[in-house]
Amino acid sequence: MFLPKYPDSPTPPPAHMHAPTDPAPVRRPVPQISVSAGAVAAVVVGGVVLTALLAAVAVTAISVAVAAVVLRSMLRDQRHR
Repeated sequence: MFLPKYPDSPTPPPAHMHAPTDPAPVRRPVPQISVSAGAVAAVVVGGVVLTALLAAVAVTAISVAVAAVVLRSMLRDQRHR
């Protein structure tokens, strides 16, 4: 019912095929990218600004956590009296 159909080939394929030798790959010249000093300065300034913002967020989070602990302690003391 489901029998494979083989292609009609008068001669069997050779047992060992010799791969043709490829010529040496052609090396393409790499395009030169010129980076201006202004672009480098912009990246450095952007990194400094982002680092400062991250530090500000971290300091704010720590101060809010400390304030929450202090308020919690004060409210707990008020309940006990």
